[in-house]
Amino acid sequence: MLDLNSKSILITGGTGSLGKALTKEIFSKWPGVKRLVIYSRDEQKQYQMALQYPESKYEAIRYFIGDVRDYNRLKRAFENIDYVIHAAAMKHVHIAEYNPDECVKTNIGGAENVIRAAMETKVKNVVALSTDKACAPINLYGATKLASDKLFIAANNIKGDRDLKYSVVRYGNVMGSNGSVMPFFLKKRKEGVLPITDPNMTRFNISLSGGVEMVLHALDTAWGGELFVPKIPSYRITDVASAIGPDCKQEIVGIRPGEKVHEEMITASDSFTTYDLGKYYVILPQQPVWSLPDFIKNFSAVKVATGFSYTSGENSEWLTVPELAKLVAEHVEQEDAAGNN
Repeated sequence: MLDLNSKSILITGGTGSLGKALTKEIFSKWPGVKRLVIYSRDEQKQYQMALQYPESKYEAIRYFIGDVRDYNRLKRAFENIDYVIHAAAMKHVHIAEYNPDECVKTNIGGAENVIRAAMETKVKNVVALSTDKACAPINLYGATKLASDKLFIAANNIKGDRDLKYSVVRYGNVMGSNGSVMPFFLKKRKEGVLPITDPNMTRFNISLSGGVEMVLHALDTAWGGELFVPKIPSYRITDVASAIGPDCKQEIVGIRPGEKVHEEMITASDSFTTYDLGKYYVILPQQPVWSLPDFIKNFSAVKVATGFSYTSGENSEWLTVPELAKLVAEHVEQEDAAGNN
């Protein structure tokens, strides 16, 4: 059972939606946490987060300005840290297409720096956040995150005798997070027209709480080298538009550079090393640093069928328009509550 009391945790990109949700969960479940370091490069977001989580009230929290591209700064931040959650990334697909070198520096170079800094300090556990776009990528953002995933998984082979493990969590769009379709449609509905890239487009969906739960699950159970994938529902982009703006016109504008119509999280090629853990799937390294039979026995892992794939367009679970409308209402309520704090 995971116990973060008396532990020190650092979250890169900690001022993002998931970082703030993790912060809330950690302080709620483990009030005895020793230190929680919010590491990010945006001073304005840190200032705003500090209004919600002031150091005068939350004695364990620390705000650390830094970029994952800066190895020396990162290494200093990692001193005396037990667990690292790596959420920092350049993630907007179309911006990455236009600024490829910047995306590579942050998503790949930053991953290398996190891996190295963890090895050079006394970090025990690193969980890196991935994306469904890293699976069979067609855009630069996805390609950089796939490279990042591979780096973290392979890092377990070069850690030597260090008490350290690296794992990855991969999931779809976080409902209501920065840059997701929900807040975009909520703003656009005032105009009476919602732009639809492709009427057939589907996406996986996970709640913020689901993302937080998955990260904590990886921290608690990972042996090192796993890539965790949640079993989550899909939605149709047209259904999201109907839920948010039932009276709005849906205007087809075409797919943006680097976008897919459907997203994948597990390809048929991954099926050879993919296991069903119940609530999650896990893609295991081809050469794990531990005993595969022991892993299977410990987690009651069941091998998926050869050729199995997991895509948003062929999912068995779908969110309906009423369910999406309920999620939208909850998101608006949460935003209003946050704005009044």
